Amino acid sequence: MKKMTSLILSGILMLCFSCSQTVPKNEEITEAEPLPKDERMEWWRDAKFGMFIHWGAYAVPGGERNGEICKGGAEWIMDKLDYTIEDYEKEVVANFNPTQFDAKRWVAMAKDAGMKYIVLTSKHHDGFCLWDSKVSDYDIMEASPFKRDIVRELSDACKEAGIKFGLYHSIVDWHHPNAQAPLYPNYNAGQKDSTAFNPDFPKYYENYLKPQVKELLTNYGDVDVVWFDGDWIPDYTTEMGKDMYSMILDIQPQTIVNNRVDKGRKGMEGMDKEGNFAGDFGTPEQEIPATGIASDWESCMTMNGSWGYKPSDTNWKSSETLIENLVDIVSKGGNFLLNVGPDPQGLFPQESVERLAALGDWTDTNGEAIYGAKASPYARPDWGRYTSKDGVIYAHVFDWPKDGKLTINSDIKAKKITLVADAAQNLSYNGEKSQITLPGQAPDAYVSVVKIEL
Repeated sequence: MKKMTSLILSGILMLCFSCSQTVPKNEEITEAEPLPKDERMEWWRDAKFGMFIHWGAYAVPGGERNGEICKGGAEWIMDKLDYTIEDYEKEVVANFNPTQFDAKRWVAMAKDAGMKYIVLTSKHHDGFCLWDSKVSDYDIMEASPFKRDIVRELSDACKEAGIKFGLYHSIVDWHHPNAQAPLYPNYNAGQKDSTAFNPDFPKYYENYLKPQVKELLTNYGDVDVVWFDGDWIPDYTTEMGKDMYSMILDIQPQTIVNNRVDKGRKGMEGMDKEGNFAGDFGTPEQEIPATGIASDWESCMTMNGSWGYKPSDTNWKSSETLIENLVDIVSKGGNFLLNVGPDPQGLFPQESVERLAALGDWTDTNGEAIYGAKASPYARPDWGRYTSKDGVIYAHVFDWPKDGKLTINSDIKAKKITLVADAAQNLSYNGEKSQITLPGQAPDAYVSVVKIEL
């Protein structure tokens, strides 16, 4: 009863609060014609590799409350461990003070890892905002002791370093009374129960969600990617999705937007359903499609099992696996968005730092076989993967042959064959057997790349 009373009181307070919020005054929005999709997507199709950053107040508990560890991602702790809005504000948000956050250091680590763009969670499902919002006081400047605009600092650092900047934004909001919130205890079942609707959601969409997205697009320079999530709730309609997509391109005509802006994705598979849905690229989550897909797509993955910081989750993928995932995704025509979940002080976990360094060492040597590369035109070989560029096939060798003989696709007509790691060393090729003679020692501990000029 005490918990229910707290929920109701919190909801009433938030309802009063939300009704008083308005779109910031004197906000000038210049509108222009959206650029053609191919022109907007060009840099992204070449980039291939980006960093996802899931960070917010949920880093404070790190997936654990009173000795209980939440199942799944730590960023879901408000829902999974049944916080009331009031408890979450007092126990979590009020203690979010990441004094060691250094945007330039984050960007440098992403760049050194070979990543070409960053996507930061501006607001996750808990509703807490990492920027100085004039639409709400539930943000980094008002509700936490930190009082620094994280979105601004990271945006500035990305622009200074020449890294493309993107923002994840949750359609779901457990804090706002007109949206998905603990006040609606069965609301998470909405995707299975079509009757679980919130009649106040359109108010949230028009008076809170859209104005906040508009703030992010008007106050932080170019936002190269807008990455939505939470599209599964029943009250968010395809009409809202198309309206949101149009608003974004009206404000920033060069921006690209993922398919979760609308209702067109097929669950975690992330790809588009048949039909007319808004969005520029598909979003497979924690998986890589078995074969290449004709449309633009990006696999987002964690390094362990949680998006947000969760020290109890020690199931870290190896550096070798992450490098092979990058190659596998590019060989099928996709992008790889690899996640880091910083701790409550604003530091990347040491396990993430080590894996980023390994990825950086590999891309420093082999980046030409990744950036700007296209899907393999050939069937997947047993020993690894192919990527392609005009006039070149790159053979990414996962399993270096013990006999030194690499058999390639018989359709490949080679003119010159070298190692990417040693361009001066020409490799012999037996065209009748489609067989390359390799050195006895692989040049890379994880994935070695053979360059085949056609």
